[in-house]
Amino acid sequence: MNMAPKPDDRSNNAARLRESIQNTQDNLRESEDYLDEHAEEIAPSELNALKQKNSNRQSAISGFENELEDEEPFES
Repeated sequence: MNMAPKPDDRSNNAARLRESIQNTQDNLRESEDYLDEHAEEIAPSELNALKQKNSNRQSAISGFENELEDEEPFES
């Protein structure tokens, strides 16, 4: 069995990061819309969980954007 390491292929990293940013922004927007419409109907624990998840999404977007800045020089 050949256990040679795979070559470092960064050719699609920037595209994957852009897609991750877009997907995370979409999820954040949907969650915020849901909260705007239903916040008074949601149990406090669920409300806090959704707010924490949105905070995590914002942090993830920042991280993806920083990674994207690092990856863009590798695009062909």
